[in-house]
Amino acid sequence: MKFTELDLKPDILKALKSLGYEDLTPIQEETFPHITAGRDIIALAETGSGKTSACGVPLIQSIDPTKNTIQALIMVPTRELALQYVSAISDIAKFMDIAPFAVYGGFSIETQKAKLAHGVQVLIATPGRLIDLIYNYSPLSLSDVQTFILDEADEMLNMGFVTDIDFIVDCLIHEHQTLLFSATMVNSVKALAKRYLKDPVTLQLNAGQVAPQSLDHQFISVFGKEKFPWLVEYMEREKPEQTIVFCHSRRNCERLFDHLREKIDSVEMIHGGLEQSKRSSIFNRFKKKQINVIVATGIASRGLDFSHVTHVMNYDFPDCPTAYTHRTGRTARMGRKGTAVTFFSKHDLRDLKTIIDSNSIEPIWLGEEPNLESIRRSSKPKSFKRGRNFKGRHKRKRPSTKR
Repeated sequence: MKFTELDLKPDILKALKSLGYEDLTPIQEETFPHITAGRDIIALAETGSGKTSACGVPLIQSIDPTKNTIQALIMVPTRELALQYVSAISDIAKFMDIAPFAVYGGFSIETQKAKLAHGVQVLIATPGRLIDLIYNYSPLSLSDVQTFILDEADEMLNMGFVTDIDFIVDCLIHEHQTLLFSATMVNSVKALAKRYLKDPVTLQLNAGQVAPQSLDHQFISVFGKEKFPWLVEYMEREKPEQTIVFCHSRRNCERLFDHLREKIDSVEMIHGGLEQSKRSSIFNRFKKKQINVIVATGIASRGLDFSHVTHVMNYDFPDCPTAYTHRTGRTARMGRKGTAVTFFSKHDLRDLKTIIDSNSIEPIWLGEEPNLESIRRSSKPKSFKRGRNFKGRHKRKRPSTKR
């Protein structure tokens, strides 16, 4: 289906044409009629399927530019995804008098208050900063919110934002539409949907297809000090156009970056310890293909659209199947080809089998193929590592929800 076949406002069609958008992606085609009809939705789709514009286009269609109030609220887990939403919605609404704005931690709350006072119709927010504003900015009103969007719901819950989400939903005491987007339907997401969605339409567009099908999944058994030379040799041989190399921690990220920049040109590093301005600058330069390689923690693994990434390298083995899905989802986006290379050791074999089975992967072995058939499936595939307990994060006493 083409966008011109939809009953869209002329200014939206003009913007979509200027962006080169002609055909709807599958999730856009499936969700559009339900969103415009005002139905609550649970939409499950592989990463890179067009979820941002899937809700962005009908959202802008429903906004009344003459009302200088927040009419749509979008909750996201990270600053980077918030900024990406602002960019996407600004593109769709560029010929209309509609103001999207993102609020998130690590940036001046006073500046954000000033922008909100000036007028915002579409508010994109991370949970913590939105609650800070609800507490500390009395003019903030959510009473005109028509559509509430929870994007990357599984990741927000995994990050420990369940209490914050509960509080924010409690502030929306009037009738409104709720759209829940998630890559996976884990039990916590099911419970969230049951609490807050009314007779939702469930669209499971990733059934049996967790990982993008245009992605080659390569695996190599590499031990200890062999990892770095193998990584450099692979990149020199294959000469990937753009690569994200994932590490578990800031320390590992910094260590690998220090070594890699001595061997490879045009490499940068991203982790949560960097200032937001620095992170945004690196992401923007990477999107413009001014950087070839980014060494990153999981902060770069969710929601961000890097359309030119050709390779993802799991330098540190992923700590759960969904982490693998979202890391590797930074390439092979929107049907493009991509390659994911994952380093593993003999200690990772049980978890490796879980990743392959749960993501329906056809593995390509770079070296000797391990005997995974002799390994019993893990009874707890959701998380491999122990000791990562997010419960209790962001605990706040809930104030009155009276607006």
